[in-house]
Amino acid sequence: MLKNDLILRNPIRLLAPNGKDMLPDGGFGAITARAGVGKTAFLVQIALNSQLEGKNVLHISLEDPVKKVDLWYKEVFRLLAEQYHVQQINQLWETILPHRFIMTFRAESFSVPVFDERLSGLIDQGIFSPQMVIIDGLSSEPPDRDLLTGLKLSAKENNFRSWFAVRSHRHEAPDGDGIPAPLSPVIDLFEAAIQLQPTGKEINVLSLKGGKTEDSQPDLFLDPSTMLIKDK
Repeated sequence: MLKNDLILRNPIRLLAPNGKDMLPDGGFGAITARAGVGKTAFLVQIALNSQLEGKNVLHISLEDPVKKVDLWYKEVFRLLAEQYHVQQINQLWETILPHRFIMTFRAESFSVPVFDERLSGLIDQGIFSPQMVIIDGLSSEPPDRDLLTGLKLSAKENNFRSWFAVRSHRHEAPDGDGIPAPLSPVIDLFEAAIQLQPTGKEINVLSLKGGKTEDSQPDLFLDPSTMLIKDK
């Protein structure tokens, strides 16, 4: 019951046209924002919601060690539990933990063959089979098209969805469709894109692609004190 409550209360569902998920199997989604605005926290909340739904999430970090990524999950989950007054937090955490696997790579050595080899090892040995892959820390700007194309093929072959963090910059103007400059050259590879945009004391959550239309888009924001997604 606790799982269902948290899933139903998750505001990110409001961005999806069907109220469930913004991505099809094999689809790509991007979270784009300037450095320090909340991309990792947003990705972790997407991952936690999938874990609560009983889906396996592979989190790949190209910047932080496993322990730091794990701390992100524990802290965001603790804050979510506090926000929704969940009492049996430890019990629920133990229930969803088997649905997450963390991998770290050096950004400069991360490639499609390396990823496919590690992924095949997990699946073939029966260790972990992801339904969602989070990739945080791509260093190239814009993201490397060949790398994304290869990852897209892997996602389709293995039936998982992928969310990426893509850094934008204040001094770079978006393209004609409002897509931030680093993401614009590869936006055709993404089914969904979400922008975290600081406005005054708030961080607005804007669906740039794949979500509900602008006219019907709900007012979502990140609470700057907790980085949790909330609706207004």
